[in-house]
Amino acid sequence: MNSDQSHYHKLTTAGVLVTLGIIFGDLGTSPLYVLRAVAGDNIIDKEVIMGAVSCVFWTLTMQTTFKYIVLIMRADNRGEGGVFSLYTLVKKTKVKWLIIPAIIGGSALLGDGIITPAISVSSAIEGLQAINPQIQTVPIVLVIIIFLFFIQQFGTKSIGQFFGPVMLIWFLFIALMGVLSIKDNPEVIKALNPYYGIKLLIAHPGGFWLLGAIFLCSTGAEALYSDLGHCGRENIRVSWIFVKVSLILNYLGQASYLINIEGQQLGGASPFYAIVPKEILPVGIGIATVATVVASQALISGSFTLINEAIRLNLWPKVKVNYPSNMKGQLYIPSTNWLLMAGCLCVVLLFRESKNMEAAYGLTIIIGMIMTSTLFVYYMILKRYNKFYIFSFALIYFIIEVSFLITNLEKLPHGGWFSLTVASLLVFIMWVWYDSRKIRNRYIEFAKLDEYSGLLYDLSKDLSIPKYATHLVYLTSANRKDEIESKIIYSILQKQPKRADLYWFVHVDLMDEPYTLEYKVTEIIKEDVIRIDFRLGFRVAPRINLMFRKVVQDLVNNKEVDITSRYESLNKNNVIGDFRFVVMEKFLSTENDLPFYESVILKIYFMLKNISLSEEKAFGLDTSSVTIEKVPLIIAPPRDMNLKRIG
Repeated sequence: MNSDQSHYHKLTTAGVLVTLGIIFGDLGTSPLYVLRAVAGDNIIDKEVIMGAVSCVFWTLTMQTTFKYIVLIMRADNRGEGGVFSLYTLVKKTKVKWLIIPAIIGGSALLGDGIITPAISVSSAIEGLQAINPQIQTVPIVLVIIIFLFFIQQFGTKSIGQFFGPVMLIWFLFIALMGVLSIKDNPEVIKALNPYYGIKLLIAHPGGFWLLGAIFLCSTGAEALYSDLGHCGRENIRVSWIFVKVSLILNYLGQASYLINIEGQQLGGASPFYAIVPKEILPVGIGIATVATVVASQALISGSFTLINEAIRLNLWPKVKVNYPSNMKGQLYIPSTNWLLMAGCLCVVLLFRESKNMEAAYGLTIIIGMIMTSTLFVYYMILKRYNKFYIFSFALIYFIIEVSFLITNLEKLPHGGWFSLTVASLLVFIMWVWYDSRKIRNRYIEFAKLDEYSGLLYDLSKDLSIPKYATHLVYLTSANRKDEIESKIIYSILQKQPKRADLYWFVHVDLMDEPYTLEYKVTEIIKEDVIRIDFRLGFRVAPRINLMFRKVVQDLVNNKEVDITSRYESLNKNNVIGDFRFVVMEKFLSTENDLPFYESVILKIYFMLKNISLSEEKAFGLDTSSVTIEKVPLIIAPPRDMNLKRIG
């Protein structure tokens, strides 16, 4: 667990306040557009509105409260949540295909990161049209979104402390507006009875298809689970009580207003702003705008964390990761930031108004929720839950979430194609990166170190060969301590004999726990060959240069190794010897005879690799002390050629 944030995991007032700012932004701003999406351009019908609010209440209860808050948050990995954390837990079941729901779930959440800022900020800014119908909101939304993504590079530590108070004001505001409106039509409280929701879905013509709009009230539940590690389970559960009450009061207040205009069309008006007194409407728009910015910020930060996890799990190309502040766990990934910004701007320019964006919103999110449910079923199996509970969970949420999926599929031609295309592209990239690694690993040749230990020892003492470095360091993928890649042996002994006083082999082992940070040292040949195994959690950045220095310093302090230069003039003055890293960078050889599928996957992989971060930068190595060696990746050697000598 992140030690800098561990105090937020305890149930405290400060922890609850921070939770409001980080966790509930997406869920908390949904009243801006949900009931407007339900009403659409139809004539307002009291039964429809009562049934819709009933469905909203029970959706928040079943999806958010029961599924996520009560059940799925139990599936934490050392305090961390999210679809990738859940996957690392269920990997132990040895069910290989579970990587598929993990990839789809992660891609769906990233797709959500493109649409959420656009629809949230647009919904808030469009409130200005209640003051001046002629105002053009699109330019204002574009400026806010550009500013939001521009400030990411500087970190959010300084402004993050205001997130909690801002969201507290927001939830108090929407609750108060709801109460003031409910007073005009108190019978709307009856909508909490599930009878009205069931009646809408079963008896009312077209009522079932309103689930596509109703589902938007729970779109932030998946992001809530992903942010579990920031605040802790208890703070989330306690603050959710306040958040849910505020949301329901506002939904009931909007329903009260809509019932009062029964028989009319809502048109382009927003029922959210309709219940705000005109005297304080500018203040309400300001609060809503700031709240949507906070909601967008939380989702952007979550996207950075998700991509970082995908990189560490070998599901995404290596990209540059920055740490803009000294707050542990805060990341900034430039490529992700600018791609998200471009996506958000495209959404705004393509759909123009938030009511049009609603058609693109929700489809990928429900797909992500179904993937999380699938993984959670296997988690319950792994933890040996009662079979009745497992079956009940699977059946109930299969019915609920497939119903939401069916109704959201109706959005496909009206904008849902956009979010599905984005998510599909992300799934494709993750699958290529994952499967290409499996293909490559199948054909890597390893050599037994015992067979070469004598040669390595003799080479280090052979004065007839110019010394390449005092300390020569290779990164190895060999899991076994008695093995090494044949390419590394070839690099040391044959490509250009590399004499060194000490050979180091460094291996990074990815752990299923998020913040593991351990190492083990094995002396293979005394004072000649040393292997270091790093055990790093999937949320730990592999800053090998810094970690290697720390390990070497520990070995020196324990008098386990002497790193002073072996050159006589430098040794007597205790000058530290030079260290040189050698990174083997593979390229696809033309001498391959691959099956069609593997050939396509590897070609796309190397195309992505060319635009991703180089190996030395990905591992945080000092470029002045790194040698890059290009080695051909020969996976399937060509058949014997029938070549005849004629002279």
